[in-house]
Amino acid sequence: MDLGNGYGHLTYSTLVHPGDTWPEMKNSLVTFVPEVKKRFSPDAPMGVSLRLANASVEELLAKPEERTWLKKFLEDNNLYIFTVNAFPYGPFKGEIVKERVYEPDWTTEARTKYTMHIADILAEVTNQPVEPTIQTAPLAYRPKANTPEFLANFNENIYRVIAHLMNLEKRTGRRIKLAVEPEPYCFLETIPETVQWFNEKIYSLAAAERISKLSGEPLSEVFGATRRYLGVVLDICHQSVAFESIADDIDQLSQAGIPIFKLQEAAALRVDQVDAEIVTELKKYTGTIYLSQTTELRNGVITRYLNLEDAIAAWESDPGPREWRTHFHVPVFLQDLGPFQTTRSGIDDALRIHARTPLSTHLEIETYTWDVLPEHLKTGDITEYVVRELEYVRDELHRQIAAIK
Repeated sequence: MDLGNGYGHLTYSTLVHPGDTWPEMKNSLVTFVPEVKKRFSPDAPMGVSLRLANASVEELLAKPEERTWLKKFLEDNNLYIFTVNAFPYGPFKGEIVKERVYEPDWTTEARTKYTMHIADILAEVTNQPVEPTIQTAPLAYRPKANTPEFLANFNENIYRVIAHLMNLEKRTGRRIKLAVEPEPYCFLETIPETVQWFNEKIYSLAAAERISKLSGEPLSEVFGATRRYLGVVLDICHQSVAFESIADDIDQLSQAGIPIFKLQEAAALRVDQVDAEIVTELKKYTGTIYLSQTTELRNGVITRYLNLEDAIAAWESDPGPREWRTHFHVPVFLQDLGPFQTTRSGIDDALRIHARTPLSTHLEIETYTWDVLPEHLKTGDITEYVVRELEYVRDELHRQIAAIK
C-alpha cells in the first residue's frame, strides 16, 4: 500500500509462499495475496512483491496469455507490482538450498539474461506510477570470488544490465531499477564493502565509458544512469547479523550517494550471552534448508560461521562468553523469542530515520521462513502472520512520524 506523504509503498515478499514454478506462484497469488489485502488494505490499492524464479520467467516469456492473465489479475484485485524478488534463480522451497541460492552468480550469462528478462516482463505488466525494482543477489558467494577475472566478469554483467535498463526505458517509457542485496558470506557483505564496490566499480569513469559503449548513450546520460538504475536493498536482518549499526549503514550509503531502492524490514536471531540453555533452544533453528550464517563477537573479535550448527559446535568445543547474531528471519512483530531476542531494534532505527527523511519508495517485509520456523512461533495461519508483520511496520512508522511532529 502507498503509505502517503512520500513515505513509499509497503508490502511483504511472496517468497514466503510456494513459488518455484509459475503454476505455484500463480496459485499463491490467487490464494494468499487478495486475502492479505482484504485484511491489511481493504479500501486502497496494495503493492505486490512478486517472486519470479527462472522457471516462471521462461513460462511468462513463452506464453503471452500468462502475462495478460497477470495484468488482469492485478487490475481485478486492485493490486500492483512494484518489486520482484529475483535473488533465488532456482528452487527455494521444499529442498536443501544453502549456498546454491547464489547460483548462477553474476559472472554468468544465465543470471544476466534472467534479470534482463524480468525487466522486460515488468515493463509490460506494470502500469502504475511506480518504478519497479528487481532485487538481486550480492554478486557471488564470497569463497568463489577469488580472482581478478572472476570479479571483472560480474562487473561487466552489471554494466550490461544497466545498459539494458536504459534502453528499455527509452523504448517503453518504463523505468525498472536493479537493487543488489548485501548478505553474509557473499562478495558484498558489509555496507563498507558495498560502498567501496560502488565507488570503485560503478561510479568510476571506466565503468561509465563501458556502459556508454554498451548502451549507445553519451557519458552525460550514463553518469546519472548509474544512480537511476542501480542501487541496493538494505536488508536490516543481514546488516544486523554483521553487528553493524543500521543508522551508520544508512549514513554511509547516503554520504556515498548510493540509492536505497528497497528498505527491507527483516529481523534476525540475537543472543547477547551464549550459554548451555540457549544453545539447547537454538538447536531448534538448525538443520534447515537455508543457510543460517552466524556472526560471533567474543572478546572484541568477530568470527563468522556459515551455519548456526557450526557456531554451536565451536561453542561446545570451547565454551565461554560470546554474542551471536544468526541469519534466520523471524517475525518482525516479535521481540522476545524466549531465552533470546531479535534484532528488531534495527528496524525501528531505520523507520525512525525514514520518518524524518524518507529513504526509499519501497518498503518490504521479507520473513520467508514460515516453512522452517519452530512450531511455537507459528502464530495463526500464514495470512494472519503476514498481516501482523505489515501492521507492525506500518504502525511503528506512524508512531515515529508522530514523535517528530
